[in-house]
Amino acid sequence: MSATFTGLQLQSTILNSGTLAVTLVPQTLDEPKPDEVVIAVQATPINPSDIGLLFGAADMQTATTDRANKCLRAVVPERAMAGMRARIDQPLAVGNEGAGVVIAAGKQAVDLMGRTVAVMPGGMYAQYRTVKASDCLVLPEGTPASAAASCFINPLTALGFMETMKREGHKALVHTAAASNLGQMLNRLCQADGVDIVNIVRKPEQVALLKGLGATHVYDSTAPTFMAELTEAIAATGATLAFDATGGGTLANQILTAMEGALSRTLTTYSRYGSPTKKQVYLYGGLDTRPTELTRSYGMSWAIGGWLVFQYLPQLGEAANKALRQRVVDELTTTFASQYAKEISLSDMIQTEHVAMYNQRATNLKVLVNPSKG
Repeated sequence: MSATFTGLQLQSTILNSGTLAVTLVPQTLDEPKPDEVVIAVQATPINPSDIGLLFGAADMQTATTDRANKCLRAVVPERAMAGMRARIDQPLAVGNEGAGVVIAAGKQAVDLMGRTVAVMPGGMYAQYRTVKASDCLVLPEGTPASAAASCFINPLTALGFMETMKREGHKALVHTAAASNLGQMLNRLCQADGVDIVNIVRKPEQVALLKGLGATHVYDSTAPTFMAELTEAIAATGATLAFDATGGGTLANQILTAMEGALSRTLTTYSRYGSPTKKQVYLYGGLDTRPTELTRSYGMSWAIGGWLVFQYLPQLGEAANKALRQRVVDELTTTFASQYAKEISLSDMIQTEHVAMYNQRATNLKVLVNPSKG
């Protein structure tokens, strides 16, 4: 039965010549080992973290599609090649997570045959994927793969934010780029768990979107009244923790300033060191590629750090992770539901017209890939 499954896989390579090559290549999968399964991938999302690996530092304005060779090419600026050194001339499989049907199983995993499962092994932009049976999130009968494609990164990030809040002793939180799929999910989670959340967006229509979903505190960072409104909301909720998807620019600084402004109202004596209450901002994304600018005008009890779901979850231990994943399964079509603007095939991923859409990483433009399509 060896080498039964043949299909296509998407691979990304930064060539030493300064060219990005994203190519559909043939793949052949051997018979699964006793503790493995082979999945026919039916749905896998394009997340910002996937795009970062897919395109690296390439200038996608230069992208062209070579249809004959099933390849997308783009120029990597010379100044950016140093940052790509560790991956030069190495074909990398892309696609963090996805879902599909088990079509072959080792003798220790035969109970998974025919089941729809979700996984997060990487390399999911492929028609088939071999994974450990223990890594499969088995879904209720009748669950379509499209509903389970984003079972891991966004749901577990939202749950990870909540765990961080609880374990660090905060009672409410601030979230930026809050109209995204993750932002909408986090709002549903906060509403379900009775947690106050302050949402920061970038457009008036995004304010309307979240308020239509029941959010109380939603503020447009481009509005002239933003800082005053943000400070009032933080004072009302007591939020001293923020998760910032933008990373660069001044937004993290504005959040810390607003937190200090809200906290200073409760001080009964002056201190040149500001409020003693800890203010924490975690940067978990890089939508704004500029340097992070800090004025340090918020006393001395504050911190900025990085937060990554892949690094955070192992700290919680096996039992906590199992409980979080079970909650995702239980609330897959409610709290943790995802929406997609378009479904495309693997070959569509290297067409410039589709790249122009999903590379925007814009709210309500999340794309789902169906490797079995077309």
